[in-house]
Amino acid sequence: MIPILDSKRQYAKIGKELEKAVVEVMQSGQYILGKNNKEFEAEFASYCTTKYAVALNSGTDALHIALRALDIGEGDEVITTAFTFVATTEAIGIVGAKPVFADIDKDTFNIDPDKIEELITPKTKAIIPVHLYGQPCEMDKIMDIAKRHNLKVIEDACQAVGAEYKGQKVGSFGDFGCFSFYPTKNLGTMGDGGMLVTNDESLRNRAVALRNHGGAVRYYHDEIGVNSRLDEIQAAILRVKLPYIDEWNAARKANAEYYNELFKDCDDVVTPVELHDTKCIYHQYTVKIPARDAVHKMLVENGVGAMLYYPVPLHMQKVHKYLNIPENSLPNTVENTKLVISLPMFPELTREEQQTVAKTLMDCIKACK
Repeated sequence: MIPILDSKRQYAKIGKELEKAVVEVMQSGQYILGKNNKEFEAEFASYCTTKYAVALNSGTDALHIALRALDIGEGDEVITTAFTFVATTEAIGIVGAKPVFADIDKDTFNIDPDKIEELITPKTKAIIPVHLYGQPCEMDKIMDIAKRHNLKVIEDACQAVGAEYKGQKVGSFGDFGCFSFYPTKNLGTMGDGGMLVTNDESLRNRAVALRNHGGAVRYYHDEIGVNSRLDEIQAAILRVKLPYIDEWNAARKANAEYYNELFKDCDDVVTPVELHDTKCIYHQYTVKIPARDAVHKMLVENGVGAMLYYPVPLHMQKVHKYLNIPENSLPNTVENTKLVISLPMFPELTREEQQTVAKTLMDCIKACK
């Protein structure tokens, strides 16, 4: 079996460093909002080239707290994409706002900036672009629209730590950048974890209060907050891993280029499109193929851990039925959810494994014709 991700291989390389860091936390007796949390916030902000970072317990909470900190709530509208994980719109719903879906670019799978402006109404308060699969959105166009219409921008960079648009790290363009450290992410911990980054000190301070029961001072609570703190063990693990992230992302990039070479003569496999002057970090290597569902079933039966991200777009999910959005209103989104499949992708993936994946995929496509 060639898995979609094999975290055990990463552990085999840096396990001793991780174990030492975890033991030091256990011996310290300080398990919440301690030294590692503070240091990791500083290190991650520096990595993202932002002034501030606020560590949280998930990427979902990062999105939720970003919306709260920007005073977005009941009756407001937030423009985003329907081709993403539900956490993006879950956060919008949690604060009482309404998601408004723009169609995607059929090649990059990201929100199409040319589809945003027509959706803006007096109720629109923000845009949430999602850097899906590690591919940066066209942030210059999105930021221009936001500026002209006085809208906030919350970047969902949960799959894109280290990705760049025109030389600038994603997450550093908008009012907030949101990251996830779920174990399957390029920078993943051994549990849940998330982060907000921002260049605005007042937004940072509000987010810090919101993550800790709505109070900046212990036992003094100014508003309803949440309990969303990254624990010290996870922070220590992430501090060990952060110095490796560029190396790991480079390995993913090399793996993607090798896949592209393997598929170059196969017309049935449409490989990922990487925009000019961007740095995609290939959280997933996602291709478009015919007879996707049948091929996926056959791939799994033949030992290739391919995955479908995401088979049902959000505007067609039961949770958003109340919006009454016609299926055909987002044609590129609907089409791509029927075609995309993600192949095994992680830094330690071998060339031999990639060859097996590519051959198996092409054989399965041929068999399903």
